[in-house]
Amino acid sequence: MYQSSFLALSHSKKLRCERFLDEMKQVVPWELFLKEIYPHYDEKTVGRKKKDALLMLKIYFLQQWYALSDPSAEETIYDRNSFQKFLGIDLLADTVPDETTILNFRHFLEVHELQKKFFLIVKNIMESKGFILKKGTTVDATIITAPSSTKNKAKKRDPDMSSTKKHGQWYFGMKAHIGTDTDTGAVHSLETTTAKVHDKEKFDDLMHGKEKAKFGDKGYYDEELKRQARKAGIYWGILDKGKRNHPLSASQKKANKKLSSIRSKVEFPFNVVKCQWHYTKVRYRGLVKNTLNLFTLFSLTNLYMMRKKLLFAGV
Repeated sequence: MYQSSFLALSHSKKLRCERFLDEMKQVVPWELFLKEIYPHYDEKTVGRKKKDALLMLKIYFLQQWYALSDPSAEETIYDRNSFQKFLGIDLLADTVPDETTILNFRHFLEVHELQKKFFLIVKNIMESKGFILKKGTTVDATIITAPSSTKNKAKKRDPDMSSTKKHGQWYFGMKAHIGTDTDTGAVHSLETTTAKVHDKEKFDDLMHGKEKAKFGDKGYYDEELKRQARKAGIYWGILDKGKRNHPLSASQKKANKKLSSIRSKVEFPFNVVKCQWHYTKVRYRGLVKNTLNLFTLFSLTNLYMMRKKLLFAGV
């Protein structure tokens, strides 16, 4: 059991990082995640005893929140008292998992695609608590860059990534497409593609099928989809797009401005992932591994965005 050292007891002020970890420790559904892990978890595949699964999962989440590589995760645990408290580790009595063990645990999660199961667990929690109401869906996509250099063993760029041009600038990498609840901003669907794939191609895949309204930016503008939605009695909240010889009218601009304020909540999950947790570049090679990582990130993002409500509800 973790025991605070004399140094830890010497200050009574709780740091911001400690408050964050305390809150996440309470809202993450550890038992439900572990139920998915245990059937596949043994010493041969992971290199650790079964009782350490919770410890390894916590370390994996710390890597997501603080953008830590496997070696830096091991070093930071030794260095930061807040991490030791979160993990329940006493350096005088316990051993910190080394970088190889941390790497093996991540590979274990990837082999069994447990990150997708984590996402579904959190999604079900969001629905049961009323944070995903299924009244409307707002969609958006973001580019996540990848190394474009060929200075590697294969002397090639990642074949799962591609280039695209946005606002006059070229980017190489992948895209994360999300569908969020229009009322709360909670993420209920995630798709990934190489960067050159147009946002509109994943539009239908991001819907849960019970929408009464659909929202998105100009990248999803499509007259045929608009007619289909209106025929089905679905409110069409996609921003109008002007054409070269037919610019937007004053009324269209006014409507776009109103819709932009509604669809702005879709930006919140991206803000958490990219700005707070610094996931602006892919961490691995290949689309599959990075997709699984994104399932984890958006699972944790949902819990983070709704943490106050979850804590108030006594979760």
